[in-house]
Amino acid sequence: MKETTALYHKWLDRWDEQRAQRGDAAKQPTILTLDAQLAFPAADRAANIADFCALADRAVADPIFFHAPSESNRVYDRQDGWIEFQSPILNKTDPNDIVRAQVTESRSNDHALVIFHHWNASSRSRQIARFFSSQGFTVVQIAMPYHLERSRPAASHADDMLSPNLGRTIRSMRQAVLDGRKLVQILKNEGYGQVSVLGMSLGSWVAGLVAAHDQTVKKAALFLTAGSLADMVWTGRATQHIRASLEHEIDLPQLRRAWSPLNLENYAGKLARPDLDLQIVLAKRDTVVLPELSHQLVAQLKGSGARHRVLELNCGHYSLSLPPQIMWAGFSVTRLLTGNGR
Repeated sequence: MKETTALYHKWLDRWDEQRAQRGDAAKQPTILTLDAQLAFPAADRAANIADFCALADRAVADPIFFHAPSESNRVYDRQDGWIEFQSPILNKTDPNDIVRAQVTESRSNDHALVIFHHWNASSRSRQIARFFSSQGFTVVQIAMPYHLERSRPAASHADDMLSPNLGRTIRSMRQAVLDGRKLVQILKNEGYGQVSVLGMSLGSWVAGLVAAHDQTVKKAALFLTAGSLADMVWTGRATQHIRASLEHEIDLPQLRRAWSPLNLENYAGKLARPDLDLQIVLAKRDTVVLPELSHQLVAQLKGSGARHRVLELNCGHYSLSLPPQIMWAGFSVTRLLTGNGR
């Protein structure tokens, strides 16, 4: 039995590595770019990494950094199973300025689940939509910046969302959070009593930031997550090209500080508010988001008194999508959304 289990885990490891290799050819090292004006629109241009980090420090302490601009409104279009609206952050890239979310209805119109996909997702998941809609939840799958129909023409992957361009990465992540918050408000205005969020891998950072800053969200599921995006990029299998672009210019402590507005550990207190329930799903064999990074976030949440449950599965980052792992993960979210199992 032990030998069979060991062989299965070796097969999972090989399967994960093969999946990781698929995107390697398109991911080439580039150069470190600050572009602080993209991350912090009201600030002057940063002359060096020290200036950039000082702006990042202020953003972490800014209570409205993840609030939509005042000119953002509630205008949207809903028809034929889609919600469409203009992003609160306009980048003058036409496909990216319009947000589209696919809606899969359920037998109940009381609880909606907004799903944030993983980095470089090429499609929305019909299987996930069918599963959660069969459990009684309306599923709303949003397109994150520079993904799906928001992709830059001819782009091989979503390098505008996560890259060695420090300012653009913050802007794209902030845009994803503001898009998510606007969608939550749209769904609340449409009469859904509850709107919950689920994020996968990079989408888990977005979902976590939405839950931390939007008190109308009462339940959040974070799959394959950690606190420090900088550490994930520095150590992860899928982001080796970004580290290669950065490591001759800055070190990891500088990157942590530069991307501190995106670090979920910095918002552990907000995630620990008493009316928010969290479900965290981790993979013990993950080479993209290393388990030790995930455990650091869990420890921070525990120390802050967050209401959280952790499901740790013996699989890798990509093989979480395989049965039976994905089934266990799905049922853990169902228990979260229904309030059972605590």
